[in-house]
Amino acid sequence: MPRLLALLAAAALFLLLPLAAGQRFRGFSYLLDCGAPSPTTDRRGLSWNPDGPYVSAGTPRELPVQGLLDPTLGTLRAFPHRPAAKFCYTLPVDRNRRYLLRPTFFYGSSSPPPPVFDLIVDGTFWTAVDTTADSLAGSASHYEAVFPARGRSMTFCLGVNPNYTDSGPFINALQVIQLDDSVYNATDFGRSAMGLIARTKFGSTGDVERYPDDSFDRYWQPFSDSKHAVSSTHNVTSADFWNLPPPDVFNTALVAKQNAPLVLQWPPMPLQNDSYYVALYFADTLADSSRTFDVYINDYSFFKDLPVTSAGLSVFATQWILSGLTRVILTSSSVLPPLINAGEVFGLFPIGKLTITRDALALESVKRNLQNIPDDWIGDPCMPRGYAWTGVTCDEGEFIRIVSLNFSSMGISGSLSPDIANLTALTNISFANNSLSGPIPDLSKLNKLQRLHLYDNKLNGTIPQTLGTIQVLRELFLQNNELVGTVPLNLLNNQGLNSQFVPGNQFSPKPPR
Repeated sequence: MPRLLALLAAAALFLLLPLAAGQRFRGFSYLLDCGAPSPTTDRRGLSWNPDGPYVSAGTPRELPVQGLLDPTLGTLRAFPHRPAAKFCYTLPVDRNRRYLLRPTFFYGSSSPPPPVFDLIVDGTFWTAVDTTADSLAGSASHYEAVFPARGRSMTFCLGVNPNYTDSGPFINALQVIQLDDSVYNATDFGRSAMGLIARTKFGSTGDVERYPDDSFDRYWQPFSDSKHAVSSTHNVTSADFWNLPPPDVFNTALVAKQNAPLVLQWPPMPLQNDSYYVALYFADTLADSSRTFDVYINDYSFFKDLPVTSAGLSVFATQWILSGLTRVILTSSSVLPPLINAGEVFGLFPIGKLTITRDALALESVKRNLQNIPDDWIGDPCMPRGYAWTGVTCDEGEFIRIVSLNFSSMGISGSLSPDIANLTALTNISFANNSLSGPIPDLSKLNKLQRLHLYDNKLNGTIPQTLGTIQVLRELFLQNNELVGTVPLNLLNNQGLNSQFVPGNQFSPKPPR
């Protein structure tokens, strides 16, 4: 009994009320055919665009597999194997909306085994991608999640985890579809995202239900059971459900035998002990009929005396604890036996922290002034842990701060943006052995800066006197540039400073003290 009470306290159960349906693929939505040189159209009439405008890394490849029903599986984009690098798509979005993301992976062969890699959205680790089993079966792998938009753009990234395999990630297709405000709106997207576990059309023996029947192109998998399957032809209005399921999912059902419960093992795979979002959909298969029954999940009451009519309804829990194999049990409390038409289960996982806005904006400004930068300088510069930009070191305290920039010998050109001084947590800056030109900006706001290595570049102008005001500065190496003028006295007189200014620079004689 205590566990039952705890479960009920953790789960918020709702009987859903009608809301208006929205437009299909509203706002910023994307269907990207990764690696494709030109737009393609699938057999449902949906247009897919090349992914090139949204990603700056990777190599397009054409697969030799012939006779594919889905044209988006014929090409892929492959990324290099560079441990701890993340390669990102940047997609304009509507801030504070929620988006369904569905990447598709089809390796085209099972030898050698396909690589395993991470998925990351806006600095949040989503899941590891392992397509080995699907590849052996010759089928594609689909992953799906719902994320909030945290700004004016969303980044979807593939991360190279050195603990997995020694080859780089790949992707064939990417869908990013803006959802209506009502869909899954009981989830606290300020704290959590949702990863799909199962979405099922009970009693169906046909194909996967998707667009155009589902206006968000969600995949409703068939779940057949000849002993309990029933079909109906009456119409259910999708707009009567907050999650806007396609009306056709109510045209099949699993119905219990008279005077017997309906017991289902669903989802079909064991689950980790965690919180899950569970939504169940019901509609009486008899026109103008109704029935009442109880719903249990793993012997715990999910909903008592549920009144189901031919108009349909749905109940859901936002945080229901599941573990291992799950049973859904329906027991009748009326003359007609219980039934179920469809269901969804999502795992909930925490939204990760982002680099503090001031630091992220400052580093973006630094990036804009540079050329020949690493191709993983996209997405959050620090997060998730282990996937900071190449050369960037961060501190993961109460706020995520950038504390070191080590861009030595990267072949970078361009100039140093004055906005680098807004990275006020920096203790180390090194752009040594590159091709930077222009002046050294005022860095006096960097009062934690201990090391500044700018040697072997093409910097010009004078050495800013403001460098001498940084009290903790212990290393200053500026040799082999094109600097002129005199070395400021406050640097020359700093006994605790290890510094080099020549050769290569043209300094005037030391000014008299």
